Amino acid sequence: MMDGPRSDVGRWGGNPLQPPTTPSPEPEPEPDRRFRRGGGGRSFWARCCGCCSCRNVADDDWGPEPSDSRGRGSSSGTRRPGSRGSGVNAAGDGTIREGMLVVTGVDLLSSRSDQNRQEHHTDEYEYDELIVRRGQPFHMLLLLSRTYESSDRITLELLIGNNPEVGKGTHVIIPVGKGGSGGWKAQVTKASGQTLNLRVHTSPNAIIGKFQFTVRTQSDAGEFQLPFDPRNEIYILFNPWCPEDIVYVDHEDWRQEYVLNESGRIYYGTEAQIGERTWNYGQFDHGVLDACLYILDRRGMPYGGRGDPVSVSRVISAMVNSLDDNGVLIGNWSGDYSRGTNPSAWVGSVEILLSYLRTGYSVPYGQCWVFAGVTTTVLRCLGLATRTVTNFNSAHDTDTSLTMDIYFDENMKPLEHLNHDSVWNFHVWNDCWMKRPDLPSGFDGWQVVDATPQETSSGIFCCGPCSVESIKNGLVYMKYDTPFIFAEVNSDKVYWQRQDDGSFKIVYVEEKAIGTLIVTKAIGSNMREDITYLYKHPEGSDAERKAVETATAHGSKPNVYANRGSAEDVAMQVEAQDAVMGQDLMVSVMLTNHSSSRRTVKLHLYLSVTFYTGVTGTIFKETKKEVELAPGASDRVTMPVAYKEYRPHLVDQGAMLLNVSGHVKESGQVLAKQHTFRLRTPDLSLTLLGAAVVGQECEVQIVFKNPLPVTLTNVVFRLEGSGLQRPKILNVGDIGGNETVTLRQTFVPVRPGPRQLIASLDSPQLSQVHGVIQVDVAPAPGARGFFSDAGGDSHLGETIPMASRGGA
Repeated sequence: MMDGPRSDVGRWGGNPLQPPTTPSPEPEPEPDRRFRRGGGGRSFWARCCGCCSCRNVADDDWGPEPSDSRGRGSSSGTRRPGSRGSGVNAAGDGTIREGMLVVTGVDLLSSRSDQNRQEHHTDEYEYDELIVRRGQPFHMLLLLSRTYESSDRITLELLIGNNPEVGKGTHVIIPVGKGGSGGWKAQVTKASGQTLNLRVHTSPNAIIGKFQFTVRTQSDAGEFQLPFDPRNEIYILFNPWCPEDIVYVDHEDWRQEYVLNESGRIYYGTEAQIGERTWNYGQFDHGVLDACLYILDRRGMPYGGRGDPVSVSRVISAMVNSLDDNGVLIGNWSGDYSRGTNPSAWVGSVEILLSYLRTGYSVPYGQCWVFAGVTTTVLRCLGLATRTVTNFNSAHDTDTSLTMDIYFDENMKPLEHLNHDSVWNFHVWNDCWMKRPDLPSGFDGWQVVDATPQETSSGIFCCGPCSVESIKNGLVYMKYDTPFIFAEVNSDKVYWQRQDDGSFKIVYVEEKAIGTLIVTKAIGSNMREDITYLYKHPEGSDAERKAVETATAHGSKPNVYANRGSAEDVAMQVEAQDAVMGQDLMVSVMLTNHSSSRRTVKLHLYLSVTFYTGVTGTIFKETKKEVELAPGASDRVTMPVAYKEYRPHLVDQGAMLLNVSGHVKESGQVLAKQHTFRLRTPDLSLTLLGAAVVGQECEVQIVFKNPLPVTLTNVVFRLEGSGLQRPKILNVGDIGGNETVTLRQTFVPVRPGPRQLIASLDSPQLSQVHGVIQVDVAPAPGARGFFSDAGGDSHLGETIPMASRGGA
């Protein structure tokens, strides 16, 4: 193992783990009720989890987390119009007088098959309540005690938060037929007997969240108010289909991918060895929307600010990590995950978010792709077009120099105690789409949001939203956090060598080593899309160099390049053999003499293991060699590495760092290169056994071969897929060296259409093992679909006997 945990693990992973709790099983959702009468009763989530029905944070205060350890509070002091008893008259004594216009029932047309949910693209949410997107009309029916007359006045009211106020947008009053303020209005579209059809327009700037709904009527006989019924609550979301909403996206294929797609690809590894894994975002799974709103509540975000996607995305970037605010995920890069889940073992966001909602406790553990996957889920669920982005060779600038500074001794051996800047093999964050009215013109579009806690922003561990356009042009004075993100994608790698007098001199500048490739899942396919061009001008171009100069001029070392450089006529290229974990491997360095004279190169190779964050262990193998190069000639220096040599030092994801340094005797040229490579892990093979139909049991077979000659102990499989399988944990036990195992699992699809079933394997000896299969689910004949925990509770791990075992 490494010679010690990373130096900052206390900052990133040191949140004390809360005492374990027994999670509450999720009850079935409320049955659909076409007409809901009167008051009384509690909604599904109100019964299951008090945090979703109660507000315990002052509307105008971003206060600390709730005092209760689970973030729960009481709404007993919250005043709601007509929240108890039957309808009331103007005097408030509950008397219903003859001739009053009494609302006897409400139908919000909220079922998934109704017009509202279909038109608002919310029909996939596994909820019976009405879910609409702002800036777009929806329909409802009112049942009345008598025929509606022209002299009657009806007012709709929506309320959110502890102290609803009209001025803050938390108390919305909509007079029917008279128009409202800020884009709110309602009209009668049909009056038939005692049924009234209404068309309601919401404001494109409306607060997002779960609103309580009531109706007031006025007639000559008096005033009536419909009692509050929690089953009539209305969820309002951002609307990328609405041109007046600042999150509007003018491409339907983008909206299908970045808002409605429930699964995606996340890329990892190195630029030369890109790995990919499927992630179940599950933004429409039952309970996830409530979890997303609970995150805003837990942070104490003012309700009046929840209509602004800039503020909402910034709060989410802070709350998806647990630092400062006991948010969703505890970060851990130590390699010890015994008190939680190895970040590599997660297959999606649903289990994480539902655990946070149920318990109020931060979930152990996350690393960058987990933070980013959960952020994509939350922002898509709330209605923001969002994608998961991977940056290869991502810099972590710790001193705001906007350069990656690497220090060596007189013999060009790395001085790790001085190397505080690091280069992550890859780093995963998010792009979300919105206008930026808080910035000058030209900075709308994609904005970076990063929930991985690396550095503080205004004293809080959050990052973004930051305009990608400002990053591309080095405009590091634009908010939010542009200097940090610019350094991640376009800083230069500066090599410093200690001189005889103890001072340091720049001996080499590598201009193309950072942000070498930036990718995301392509629209409409599982292909990989290169989006580097959005973040930076072509490497080496005048525009790219100008962006770097503009940025570094605002950094802590504006004159960093003043004393650089010597002639560079010997080129060096590093290569690493593509190898599977458990195999021997070979690394090599190719030297080429581009000069017309003989060159003598003294070369040093140092090999160590590394976390993907660039934090390295001790050097466990090194080679020194002197190479003679004729004019125009090339030569290769190789270093074989046996499995038994690297096995004791392995860390997460099997990554290795090769430091290469050299000195050209004749010219004084310094050669320096850091090359990271990874050992591949096997995939899980998933096979569907039979057709998949909504409501009918289906079976999947999972096959895995252990690539290592050692036994894998305490093996755990995870299985998850939106519309197919709620998160499920399978405890398998031990798998022998080079052994092949097969297991079978049943599941019951709950939604039709193309779905992704995703699996992972984790053990102390091997992680980062995944598999996925597409499942095309046929609708049940004549069925409307149903929701259930058809695969068991994710927190109750099953012990699974193997269907078969075989040798290598």
